[in-house]
Amino acid sequence: VQLQASGGGLVQPGGPLKLSCAASGTIFSINEMAWHRQAPGEQRDLVATVTYGGSTHYADSVKGRYTISRDNAKNTVYLQMNSLKPEDTAVYYCYAQIRSTSYPRWFDYWGQGTLVTVSS
Repeated sequence: VQLQASGGGLVQPGGPLKLSCAASGTIFSINEMAWHRQAPGEQRDLVATVTYGGSTHYADSVKGRYTISRDNAKNTVYLQMNSLKPEDTAVYYCYAQIRSTSYPRWFDYWGQGTLVTVSS
């Protein structure tokens, strides 16, 4: 099982950007999916989570600007980021709690990270 994130890049302040993260492998089920981010010299912080049923939670710093969603048929989680600010610059990591077909336990998986730079 692995997570592959994509969509990062350079964007101007106020602009939008959309991240995607697809899970692949011998997947039986995916529970919670989420995005975290880590700015240079900072700890990794939670950005947003979404349950299998679509319930969402956001960090206060991104509420009203970011939208997390998922496509359960595609095992993919998305993060639509609007009104981006320079302080949103960070490496963004996707996360998923996955149960594989080969082992009846839930494990935490992380994507490789995708860099988002907000700068003029």
